[in-house]
Amino acid sequence: MESTLLRICSVALGGAIGSVARYLISISPLESSFGKFPFHTFFVNILGSFLIGFLLVVFADKILVSENIRLLILVGFLGAFTTFSTFELEIWDLVTNSRYALAFGYLFLSVLTGFIGVALGISLAKRF
Repeated sequence: MESTLLRICSVALGGAIGSVARYLISISPLESSFGKFPFHTFFVNILGSFLIGFLLVVFADKILVSENIRLLILVGFLGAFTTFSTFELEIWDLVTNSRYALAFGYLFLSVLTGFIGVALGISLAKRF
């Protein structure tokens, strides 16, 4: 029971940190430079994709970390930091406002560059 509670607390702490990090990025002034494109969410999803790929390899092959640290970072922090549900809602908003090209571009770029982020993270981590 103690072990399960510690795991839950690790995920909760990571989630709290990840959600605050996500919020801080969302209030940064970067988005105004990109017009209607939801840059904050795009940036967070790409960074999160890279980090999960990178850390997956680092924690499996390079650095020994406890299960609680892995849960804190991969499940808690990155789970709260990345924003797939917000991403989907932003696409819905673009579609319902008849911004079909922007919605498709955002969807395509996010999925493609997110996948590239995971691949680059894995590749970089394997070089250590």
